[in-house]
Amino acid sequence: MKPLWTGQAFVDAIGGSVSGVIPESIKGISIDSRTLEKGEAFFAIRGANLDGHEFAAAAAKAGAAVLVVEKAQADVLQKTGVALLLVDDVLAALTRLGVAARERTKAEIIAVTGSVGKTTTKEMLRFCLGGQGRVHANPASFNNHWGVPLTLARMPEETDYGIFEIGMNHENEIRPLVKLVRPHVALITRIAAAHMGYFTSLEAIAHAKAEIFEGLAPQGVGLLNADDPLCSYLEKRARAAGCGTIATFGRAENADYRLLENYPHAGGSCFEVDLKGTQAVVKLGVAGSHMVDNALGVLAAADCVGADVAHIVLALPEFREMSGRGARYTLSMPDGGCLTLIDESYNANPASMRAGLALLGDSAPASRGRRIAVLGDMLELGQYSRAAHEDLAGPLRLAKTNLVFLAGKEMEYLERTLRDEVPVEYRKSVADLLPAVFAALRSGDVVMVKSSNGIGTARIVSALLERYPPLVS
Repeated sequence: MKPLWTGQAFVDAIGGSVSGVIPESIKGISIDSRTLEKGEAFFAIRGANLDGHEFAAAAAKAGAAVLVVEKAQADVLQKTGVALLLVDDVLAALTRLGVAARERTKAEIIAVTGSVGKTTTKEMLRFCLGGQGRVHANPASFNNHWGVPLTLARMPEETDYGIFEIGMNHENEIRPLVKLVRPHVALITRIAAAHMGYFTSLEAIAHAKAEIFEGLAPQGVGLLNADDPLCSYLEKRARAAGCGTIATFGRAENADYRLLENYPHAGGSCFEVDLKGTQAVVKLGVAGSHMVDNALGVLAAADCVGADVAHIVLALPEFREMSGRGARYTLSMPDGGCLTLIDESYNANPASMRAGLALLGDSAPASRGRRIAVLGDMLELGQYSRAAHEDLAGPLRLAKTNLVFLAGKEMEYLERTLRDEVPVEYRKSVADLLPAVFAALRSGDVVMVKSSNGIGTARIVSALLERYPPLVS
C-alpha cells in the first residue's frame, strides 16, 4: 500500500533538523505511545498535564519510525536509536504537516460545528459517504487545537471526502483550526446553551461558532439550520466572512433542504424531505427527532459537495447510534425478562438533555415497566447552572418519567424541584448512586443515562452492561 507519507515529503512539510536516517516511508502519525503501531511517526506533544517527551522512548520501543521532538531533547533521545526530527515546537510541527496534507489532497472537505449534534453528524457523514469513496474523519472527538491538526496529518492523499468536527468552549478557538481545514462546506448544527460559563449569551456562542466561515475555500458553502432562532444572525456572520453561498436545512418553509413530515417509531424514523425541489422518503435507523435533524444536515452537506444523495438515502437506515450518544441496548434480567438501556452518557447541555428526555418519552416500557432517567450534572453553565438544572423538571414531566436518579452538585437543585411530584433518588456522586440504581431496576423498564462527560455516568452504563448481558440483535 502507498505510505501515508514518504520520508522526504514528511521532512519537507515539517522542516527542522534530522538526526539519524529518516525511513523512506511513514505508515501513520501517533501522539500516544500506548497505541502507536510499528512504522508510525511519534509526535512528542506537550499537553496541559503530560509531556510527550516522557513517552518518546516507549514509542521508540514500540516501533516508531521517527520521533518528532524538541531540539533540547536530542542528546537524551539519540540513545533510542530511532531517527529524530528536531523542531522548536512539536505541536507547530504537527500543524505544518496537517497543512501539507490539506494542500496535497483533492478531497471534498466538510467542517462541522455546533452546540449539539456535531459528533453524531460527523459520524453519520462518515458512514453514509463511505459507500461513495474514501472517507477520512476525526476519530472520537478529536476536534480541538491538537485533534484537528492530527486528523489532517493522518489524511491520505487519495481521500475523496474529509469530514472534520471542530469544537470550542471559548471564542477564537475555531478560527485557527478552520483556516487549516479550509472546508468546501461549513455546517453549523444548532446553537444552544452549552459552555455558558464562558459566554454572556447565546448570540455570543453563535458569534464564536460563526468563526467556521472564515476558513471556507473559495466558492464554499455555509450550511445553516433554518429552525435555529439564530439562523439569521449566523447568515449575517457568514456574509461578513465572505461566504457567497448560504444553504439551509430544517422544518422552516424557506429551508433549501426541508423536512416535510416525520413519522417516528421505536427503532427510528421515516420522514419526507424536499431537497431543493426533489422530494424523497427517507428511513433512519436511529430514534429521536434530533437524529432526524442531524440526518437532514447530512443530506444537505452531501448534496453541497456533489455526492450522490440517493446513496445517502440508502445508507441512513443502516446507521446506528454511538456509545454514549444514544446507543440502545436490550439487557437480560435475572427473571428472564429484559430492560431497555439508552446510553446518552457522553455529554450534556440543556438542549441535548431535552432531546434525550424526549427520546425517553418516546420509548414505551414493556408490561409493568417504567421510564427511568439517570442524570448527572451539566457542566460549564456558570451563573445559569441552577436555573438550567431546575428547568429539566419540565422535560421530565413531558417524558412521563416514573423514577429519577440524580448525581452531582448541581443536580441537587433539580432534586428539590422534583421531590414532591415524582420519586427521586439523589446522591452527590455517581459511585454512591449506582447501588440505588441497581436496587430499583426491573424487567420492562426503559432507562436513559445522561450527563456531562466529566461527571462519569458512563460508569453506570458500563456497570449495567456488565451485570445484565445485552441481547445481540
